[in-house]
Amino acid sequence: MAQSPLTLVLGASENPNRYSHRAANMLKSHGHAVWLTGRRPGNHDGMPICTHFPEQGIVDTVTLYVGPAHQAEFASAVEKLLPRRIIFNPGTENPKWQAHLQGLGIVVEEACTLVLLSIGQY
Repeated sequence: MAQSPLTLVLGASENPNRYSHRAANMLKSHGHAVWLTGRRPGNHDGMPICTHFPEQGIVDTVTLYVGPAHQAEFASAVEKLLPRRIIFNPGTENPKWQAHLQGLGIVVEEACTLVLLSIGQY
């Protein structure tokens, strides 16, 4: 059985009340391969939360849980990944960066990962 495409959860957190934590759990429960990157290292139910990014070319989707005020510190690394799409979850919308990403050929979605998964549209 082929591995599902890799989803990077950017803004991962150990806090189970955070939406990024819930999204990581839901992605895993739906059979998605997940890489967790956060501003601080940690552990999410046995999975490491990294402060670095995976190698270029293996990430299909970035689901974003970092607000616009902190996105600049991650923008270059995210762009180098060349993901197929980036999901801007509620509160992370950034029209200027979104337009730039679209210019790079990256699909940009303003959506909620939890909702997309729950309705089978992920």
